[in-house]
Amino acid sequence: MSSKARIVMRPLEDAGSGEVERELSFLEKAWDNSGVRKVAIILALALIWELYGRWTDNALLFPPLSDTFAALIDNIRSGVLPARAWTSLKILLMGYAAGIVMAGILTIAAINTRLGSDFLETMTAMLSPLPAIALLPLALLWFGLGNGSLVFILIHSVLWPVALNTHSGFRAVSTTLRMVGRNYGLKGFAFIRKILIPAAFPSILAGLKIGWAFAWRTLVAAELVFGVSSGQGGLGWFIFENRNLLEIPSVFAGLLTVILIGLIVENLIFRTIERRTVLRWGLQS
Repeated sequence: MSSKARIVMRPLEDAGSGEVERELSFLEKAWDNSGVRKVAIILALALIWELYGRWTDNALLFPPLSDTFAALIDNIRSGVLPARAWTSLKILLMGYAAGIVMAGILTIAAINTRLGSDFLETMTAMLSPLPAIALLPLALLWFGLGNGSLVFILIHSVLWPVALNTHSGFRAVSTTLRMVGRNYGLKGFAFIRKILIPAAFPSILAGLKIGWAFAWRTLVAAELVFGVSSGQGGLGWFIFENRNLLEIPSVFAGLLTVILIGLIVENLIFRTIERRTVLRWGLQS
């Protein structure tokens, strides 16, 4: 060949000076924390809320966040908002607990008998798509104007998502784990408690979260329609009352309270349970 390809070797600049490991800056460490990122998102949304409220300049349509906070503080100081929130939470906890217990009973029956499994699948397919608020007129006829009606529709909101997710989680437990439990002589409830529940806990926890969210929004919607229960109203009734009085900042204060309670339950209660169970056991990364 008349010409040969030449390979040109160029010295690497600053060879050997590359960083194999570098300490993160304070901002990088902070941004690596999911809590900091969530707070940043909330602050950004709060700023958008404030700017949009000032841009519309109509407190009857969309009050700024500052006006909403002022109404929130006033209602907290007067004791009205804490009392309404506690009324809602008491009813919610009753319905939520009852729904979880009933879901556990149905799920245990479903994993032990074929008839129980068929019953749970059929009832879930029939009743899970039915909005709980649609049962409120019947609940009022059956249980009257009291907490019983609200608890009934809350049970409906919680029961089916918790039972469905728990049953799906149990069915997804590997045969190997089941055989390990059988080899140790585990039967009945001991087998469920020591083998099935730990292995299926991610699905169970997801069902508990969904059930909580469904119950919370069902309760607020029911109080908006149903109103006062036993002489006391909850957060939904607080929102409805202030809407009639055209106290729109107080309406938004009620909505903000619903949001704050949801954030507290999700990030303090459910996240703590998740860290101490699912993440510690290595079931999720």
